[in-house]
Amino acid sequence: MKNEKITERNKDFASWYTDVVKAAHLAEYSNVKGFIIFEPNGYAIWENIQKVMDKMFKELGHQNVYLPVMIPENLLKKEGELVEGFAPEVAWVTEGGSNKLEERLAFRPTSESLFCDYYKNIVKTYKDLPKLYNQWCNVIRWEKETRPFLRSREFLWQEGHTVHATEKEAMEETNRMLDTYKRFFEEYLAIPVVVGRKTEKEKFAGAEYTLTVEAMMQNGVCLQSATSHYFGQKFAKAYDVKFVNKDNKFEYCYQTSWGSTTRMIGALIMVHGDDKGLVLPPKIAPKQVCIVPIKMTDELLEVCEELSNELKKNDIVSYIDKTDKSAGFKFAEAEVNGIPVRIEVGPRDLENNKVTLVRRDTSEKKLVNVDNVLENVQKLLNDIQDNLYNKALENTKNRTYEAKSLKDVEEIMNTNPGFVNAHWCGDLECELKMKEIKGTKSRCIVETKDYENEVCVVCGKKAKHKVVWGIQY
Repeated sequence: MKNEKITERNKDFASWYTDVVKAAHLAEYSNVKGFIIFEPNGYAIWENIQKVMDKMFKELGHQNVYLPVMIPENLLKKEGELVEGFAPEVAWVTEGGSNKLEERLAFRPTSESLFCDYYKNIVKTYKDLPKLYNQWCNVIRWEKETRPFLRSREFLWQEGHTVHATEKEAMEETNRMLDTYKRFFEEYLAIPVVVGRKTEKEKFAGAEYTLTVEAMMQNGVCLQSATSHYFGQKFAKAYDVKFVNKDNKFEYCYQTSWGSTTRMIGALIMVHGDDKGLVLPPKIAPKQVCIVPIKMTDELLEVCEELSNELKKNDIVSYIDKTDKSAGFKFAEAEVNGIPVRIEVGPRDLENNKVTLVRRDTSEKKLVNVDNVLENVQKLLNDIQDNLYNKALENTKNRTYEAKSLKDVEEIMNTNPGFVNAHWCGDLECELKMKEIKGTKSRCIVETKDYENEVCVVCGKKAKHKVVWGIQY
């Protein structure tokens, strides 16, 4: 049964998305245009994402730091490409209290300039390297069109910034972080992804190259989900970040940057959600099991407490819904919030020492013995995680196409959009021509030799790359 507060997904995907955000109490609009309020349910998901990713980063040797939110104008402008790339989105502070500032301060849209200025002061010799730092923070980018989690003027993220003594080390770090993001998306968010290299047009401003993680939403629209950038020595030269190498000579550092944002919450909604609301993979769900007493009697509540305690002892996050509401309302609330498993404890079943388990992803019900709840819940959580990934993978496969002509691309994007594999000559003009088809952009260049005997989908000249194209959020 669908939730009456939620627009049917197949009728209006955009309205469905907004309805789920509000119905699941993930976020609310604030009175500052383009800025959202993270509600407890939404922020709890972000906390779980942080916890898992932070552990993954630290296992690779990264340490957390925190740099200022303000960037002096002269510092931001030292790297020309960075300034040009972010200029339309920068928010400026011109006054402090009642005094006009001598120099404008930018709210950080990203922190490369701050990290470079910091590294310039603390890196002296090769013995100081590498520096593997990450920060969890907010940034502000003055987006024209906003949507909760997907694009907002303030968002939360992590941004890694590392410096190395050699090109080889920095390149290895760039690839290593791409692999880390891919593993996180697929193993924890249950979202299959495509990874590859951005074109020159789509790479990060100031980077030598950008590697990207691209995910497919249920409606065939793509979402850039994480990026890893190799800077080489470009930023080091702009900000004079040097070190004394093993030959006792000054050399510029090699740098990387990599990041992912609260956009991941938007991806979770659009990849797994349904007409009842949110559907959360168990590995990232803040609450994995909801226990519902059908009646608020001492006997039922006692059984609920026993079940909850047993689950918690085995690292399963559960809670008992003791609110003064009907059982049906509690069921619907657990569904809209995406709780992976619901346990219904009723007097009739309990007479036979049974309770009912309901899985969120398929709505299947199963009557189990009270003594076997733990093993059944553990199996269900694993099955749900796998099923969500497999369903998303099936959607991605069904929406991945091969195109040999612009007519093919146009037909796909106008009827059933998705990832389009098509060859490209490497010319910007052809890339821009693709954009004329419903805003189709290159998602990433795929590392393959398949293009050697192929021609560009746009101009017919010899292809230089195989590219995944798509419409993006």
